[in-house]
Amino acid sequence: MFDVQTFAPNGLATFLGAKARSLACNPGLTDECSIQNQSRFHKMLNEETVRQALQSVKYPGYSRDIVSFGLVKQISAANNAVSVLIQLTSGNSEAAQQIKNDCERALEAMPGVKAVHVDVKLPAPTSASAAGPNPWSQQSPVPGIKRMVAVASGKGGVGKSTTSVNLACALRHLGAAVGLLDCDIYGPSIPLMMGINQRPTISDREKLVPPANHGVRLMSMGFLLDGDSPVIWRGPMIMKTIQQFINSVEWGDLDYLLVDLPPGTGDAQLSLCQTVPLDGGVIVTTPQEASLGVVRKGIAMFVKVNVPILGIVENMSYFQTPSGERVEIFGHGGGRAEAERQNVPFLGEIPLFTEIRVSGDQGIPIVVSAPDEAPAQSFIRIGEALREKLG
Repeated sequence: MFDVQTFAPNGLATFLGAKARSLACNPGLTDECSIQNQSRFHKMLNEETVRQALQSVKYPGYSRDIVSFGLVKQISAANNAVSVLIQLTSGNSEAAQQIKNDCERALEAMPGVKAVHVDVKLPAPTSASAAGPNPWSQQSPVPGIKRMVAVASGKGGVGKSTTSVNLACALRHLGAAVGLLDCDIYGPSIPLMMGINQRPTISDREKLVPPANHGVRLMSMGFLLDGDSPVIWRGPMIMKTIQQFINSVEWGDLDYLLVDLPPGTGDAQLSLCQTVPLDGGVIVTTPQEASLGVVRKGIAMFVKVNVPILGIVENMSYFQTPSGERVEIFGHGGGRAEAERQNVPFLGEIPLFTEIRVSGDQGIPIVVSAPDEAPAQSFIRIGEALREKLG
């Protein structure tokens, strides 16, 4: 276990510390906690026990509960009867009905409750009536960062983090001020590939000061962990941590902040899109259909959250033997064909080079260790294409 109080600012430290402590006895996590809470319900029916019961009701489509969203406005509990007032912020009648039903089930299951009344109020109609809560209302640009780009893939194992690291170094090689944010909370690999593993320091403004190596400013959960300590967190904690990594870090003035996203289309991706307006996403794939089929889901996610696709990168395009023979281990051209099918730019292909893997393991990306060689040039060309698109 690591002590977040020793290196994180008050906001991040308080959040991480409190969340870690809450795992010790969070209703529903263990049989013992469940028994304890059942006992408390038997002893007393009051506003607090009702509020605890309502924490099991999630807002439709979200991993957060209606209590943490601040939607529960009034609670009355007396004489084995419970009355609750919930005020929604959107005019979504389907969500209102589901919340009402879920609340009634949760309250009726409380020991000693014989009567339940749940009143769910919708906001007054407006000229721009929403079909649901606006998840993008909290978006705000990060001062000093000109362009923010997500690097994503639909599945793991396609070399996304290797691409992120070398693309960041390529943009730095081209003269830009660059930062790299590792949003893979469960499996951070950026510290290894960038050859640095040190705690962030704290500024006078009580923000994290990101470590830097090879001219790139870095932030990763790997900097906050001891050795092989795992992160065993639920979605809301992941979302809050990513928000803190963006807003509670002194990134300074950057031309580009690249965000290395974990595989898939889950909480990390949604949290990032809700926190900041992204300038675009880069999709990394390998040539074979097994990868491309999942990549399409990643593209669809970006389209759904209004993030422009800057282009597709085909990694592991082919392997060239020492004798000069070209071997297309995973096929070839799938990335370009998919880019044409999706009507998005094809940024380039990266062949299989042993040097790329070796340099990543050594913590000196190939763009840094051998910028004039063919492996590095493949990344630099993609960096040039990206720079041309973003300006």
